[in-house]
Amino acid sequence: MKLDRITDGELSILQVLWERGEATSREITAAVHEEVTDPKMASVQKLIERLEAKGCVRRDRSERAHRFRPLVSHEQFLRSRLQALADRLCEGALVPLVTTLLRSEWLPKKEREQLRKLVDDLWPSKESGNHTSK
Repeated sequence: MKLDRITDGELSILQVLWERGEATSREITAAVHEEVTDPKMASVQKLIERLEAKGCVRRDRSERAHRFRPLVSHEQFLRSRLQALADRLCEGALVPLVTTLLRSEWLPKKEREQLRKLVDDLWPSKESGNHTSK
């Protein structure tokens, strides 16, 4: 599955499915558009079909209104997109991307604290006595 080839329209469908877990095409249309019309429904259904063909969405046909579930997680999608970006801009290295983001002045304090906790959880310092090698 080529997650770097997901269009913005397809991504809007996936975002609804990640948030809800599953949804009908009408529910997706209502979440993406302010009003549900036949042309908007047709557009959403076409995007869902493309996501199915790419292996990103599964259709449950057991009910009259088919339900859709994501086959790819948000984290898998992000990982794939970031690696594609790193491949294109940094010869595959993720460190320059992460470094640039961490040095950004606009990174809110709360997010900096979340990142610090994540780093501490993933790679505890030797002084904490909780050292594990991964």
